[in-house]
Parts: sequence; C-alpha cells; structure tokens
Amino acid sequence: MGTPEELLDRTLLLTTLLSADMDAFSERTGLSQARIHLLWVLGAEGPVTQRALAAALGVTPRNVTGLVDGLERSGHVTREPHPDDRRALLVTPTALGAEVVATLTAGHRDLADALFGSLSAADRRRFGAMLDDVVASLVQALEEQR
Repeated sequence: MGTPEELLDRTLLLTTLLSADMDAFSERTGLSQARIHLLWVLGAEGPVTQRALAAALGVTPRNVTGLVDGLERSGHVTREPHPDDRRALLVTPTALGAEVVATLTAGHRDLADALFGSLSAADRRRFGAMLDDVVASLVQALEEQR
C-alpha cells in the first residue's frame, strides 16, 4: 500500500470523508458551505469589510455581497457602520452567527484531536512536513497545467 496511485487513492478517500463531514454540518445548519466559510473567516478575523471578506475567501466582491445578503436575511450577520470610514460597512456576526462559529471551532478542534491527537509531537511534525511537500507538489503540478 505504498505506490503513488495507492497513496492518491487513500488521500482521495480522506478528502471524501472530510467533505461528507462538512456536508453534514451544512445540512444541520441549513447553510451553504460558502456561507459557513464566510462565518469561519469572521470568527477568525472579527468584523471586517466586504472587500476584506472577498480577499480572504478568494471571490469577487459581488459574490460576497450575495453571501452577506443571505446571512443577513437568516440572522447570522449584520452590516454595521465602519468607525473610521464612512463609506464602508463592517460585516459583524450576530449571536446566531457567533453560535455557528463556536460550533465550527469546537468541531474543528474535536476533529483535529480525533485525527491527530494520538500522534506524538514528533510524528505530527513529520506528518506536517510531508503534507507541506505534497501540497507544494500539487501546486506546482497545477501551475504547470496552466
């Protein structure tokens, strides 16, 4: 179980399982993965402008407007005046949005512990270094395809 193809198959299985976990959370909350990702960014960054959200999410400002509109309608975020820029608004999580972020954070911590908690610190460092190498190889391969 060590050929490149076998390792790829196991990696694809892992991504499928992680995707299924994310799909289950999406179903429980009734939020799309894009809206969940936006809330995750807000949880990490705090209130930010839509322009900053677009940059963090790697999408256009128009896409962020749609996401924020939906989250505002569902009661997960509000738009508040920016304290330093009259033209800008800050997207701010509501109590409901903060609750989703707290659930996401706890789930993230629990999943990380389930996957890697039994590994020694040295094994985690080695695994992290291998993941960095694999990601760098994938980025390079994708760039070469362009």
